[in-house]
Amino acid sequence: MICLNEEYPLAKMIHSMIRVMEETRSVDFYQKAFGLDIAERLDFDTFTLIYLSNEESEFELELTVNKGREEAYDLGAGYGHLAVSVADLDIEHSRVTALGLNPGKIVEFNRDGALLARFFFMTDPDGYKIEVLQRHGRYK
Repeated sequence: MICLNEEYPLAKMIHSMIRVMEETRSVDFYQKAFGLDIAERLDFDTFTLIYLSNEESEFELELTVNKGREEAYDLGAGYGHLAVSVADLDIEHSRVTALGLNPGKIVEFNRDGALLARFFFMTDPDGYKIEVLQRHGRYK
């Protein structure tokens, strides 16, 4: 058994990948909604990989566009959501509303009489759910 320590560092989460139908539409959504810009774009014969990021985190969102696909992806029962945190949830909700990105209502989630989380959900052009959380507690 390998013991994880300085000699064997812990794994580091670096990206999550989703499949999208239209590159321009998806890049535009994630840029407007979360300030994610293209960090790298890799074009291949049958697919394109677009890595999106911003200065807030090293974590990236990888968009995969399979060329020639015409049928929307079935997100299935296993997909949950992506999550981002913001400094001011109310301002962010107003901003994305003004952009016409149709966020859901702000929800406050309490546990044992204390605020656990404030959040709202959005849906990207391909149907992926994104939770937008107020930075608080474990949601930094």
